[in-house]
Amino acid sequence: MMEFPYRQCPPGTRPYVIRAGDTLYSLARRFNTTVGAIMSANPSIDPMSLRVGQRICIPMQPIYPPCPEGNYYIIRAGDTLYSIARRFNVSLDDLLEANPGIDPRRLFIGQVICIPSAAPPPACPPGSTEYVIKQGDTFYKLAQQFNVTVQALIAANPGVNPNALQIGQKICIPPAAPSPACPPGSTEYVIKQGDTFYKLAQQFNVTVQALIAANPGVNPNALQIGQKICIPPAAPSPACPPGSKEYVIKQGDTFYKLAQQFNVTVQALIAANPGVNPNALQIGQKICIPG
Repeated sequence: MMEFPYRQCPPGTRPYVIRAGDTLYSLARRFNTTVGAIMSANPSIDPMSLRVGQRICIPMQPIYPPCPEGNYYIIRAGDTLYSIARRFNVSLDDLLEANPGIDPRRLFIGQVICIPSAAPPPACPPGSTEYVIKQGDTFYKLAQQFNVTVQALIAANPGVNPNALQIGQKICIPPAAPSPACPPGSTEYVIKQGDTFYKLAQQFNVTVQALIAANPGVNPNALQIGQKICIPPAAPSPACPPGSKEYVIKQGDTFYKLAQQFNVTVQALIAANPGVNPNALQIGQKICIPG
């Protein structure tokens, strides 16, 4: 077998003779270095055509990238930038910024990267509390969990992008909104997903107009999860004439449809409900159906 001429290895490296089955990847693992470091020490070799008996130089120590105010880390089997970010409580963006030369999709075992220092906790406003983002967290879910509004969360975290939360990221949870001063006879209610004044009127047997009157500072078109409102008492039943019966207005009801449903005339319905405007029926409103 032909012997390859001996080449002098630079300081900090050691000579090595290629054996059957060797690859730069396997050599990097064996000698606790990186493929890039081996190629830097051997600029003339073709990593895809190693030859048995070929002499190369193996770096004795990993080549360390610049890492001011951070710590070095050697890639192990199974590592990804995502798992490393979670382990060291840093964001993916910060990891990539601290390691501009790496390909996040091609990490090598033995590769040395820089772990930047974790971001300092935010200075939370008085009365708020610190919270560490977990998998699946969103401002919407946190608003429900802590009984606050999404708008209040955004205001308490001006430097945070609610659409790009990072696991391990620290945010501030504002105090729960104070309960509104509800009028006598009304009850407090916390807005949930999907709530509207229209649905609440049906649920609590009140009118939308009564809900608006009981909550003068609330915009019914911009309800927030966790927002507290007042539910007024249900409207008293009308004093129906003898022989008639009470009926609660539902979605889509009109005097015309009710006349067909109960086999009466629209005029009879109007006469049985003198205080009711047939052109402005409210969900939950109670009327009288004549016999």
